[in-house]
Amino acid sequence: MNILEVRRLKKYYATQKAVDDLSFSLASGSIFGLLGPNGAGKTTLIRMITGIFFPDEGEIIFDGRPFNPVSDILQIGYMPEERGLYKKMKIGEQAVYLAQLKGLSKSEATRKVKEWFVRFEMQSWWNKKVEDLSKGMSQKLQFVTTVLHEPKLIILDEPFSGLDPVNANLIKDEIYRLAQNGATIIFSTHRMEQVEEICDHIILVNKGTKILDGTVKAVRQQFKEHLFRISLEEIPAGIESPAFDILRQEDHSLVVRIRETHKPNDVLQYFLSRQQNVTGFQEILPSLNEIFIRLVEGTPLSRKFEKITA
Repeated sequence: MNILEVRRLKKYYATQKAVDDLSFSLASGSIFGLLGPNGAGKTTLIRMITGIFFPDEGEIIFDGRPFNPVSDILQIGYMPEERGLYKKMKIGEQAVYLAQLKGLSKSEATRKVKEWFVRFEMQSWWNKKVEDLSKGMSQKLQFVTTVLHEPKLIILDEPFSGLDPVNANLIKDEIYRLAQNGATIIFSTHRMEQVEEICDHIILVNKGTKILDGTVKAVRQQFKEHLFRISLEEIPAGIESPAFDILRQEDHSLVVRIRETHKPNDVLQYFLSRQQNVTGFQEILPSLNEIFIRLVEGTPLSRKFEKITA
């Protein structure tokens, strides 16, 4: 079942396009990567999904029915890139207060906050103020306040910013656990290697429109270039075959591109028929970072909004 469906969503500012006829769906329990260059419309899209902005056209379906900003927002957890914590307020008090805003009673909120503080080893922070925290510590607190009311949809914008590797892995493990427990997560970041590792589905937005949508595996397969790395005990001289072209040599490996009319087995057969000892053979798929750059090539990463034409 889809927890969220976005249907032909549009949002214009005066004569400028921010989101233009955008559609996609999110399955329950999935980790969904929302990608795009700066100014692509990601923030505007998120603000419509969370009820901060109303779309000019289109429809948002949440949990099988039209999105109701008043009631459905209690089922959403949103951690924006720009943090929204009260700097002078004590940490424990603030976490309990924010949980109450999401519909929890004070006693329930206090219990859940304490559970999360133990899990994240934050017990000693209870009476500290946010202004006394490092960026990484503040990030952990922001994550806790985003998820402790157990929302069905969690939106995380650059959740690993400022975190050391240990705490980044802690947040990553919690993201997996939340998804396994049925939460759907929208993960927005510029770190493509994190998306490739964590997400099972991605959408790439540029100039307010969708230009790519699919599973990480399918997207990488879609943009493959028939490149393979073949490892040999020794690289023979005079390699020439109608099946492939050699692009480069890497120590005891060759990177080859298989020609259109041939198959990977033709490459293996070439070397085996010459009594070469093949120690490895693998396809080289493009990274999400390479695909991202290729699709937005020629587009400035920070762009002005596209003008609406009559």
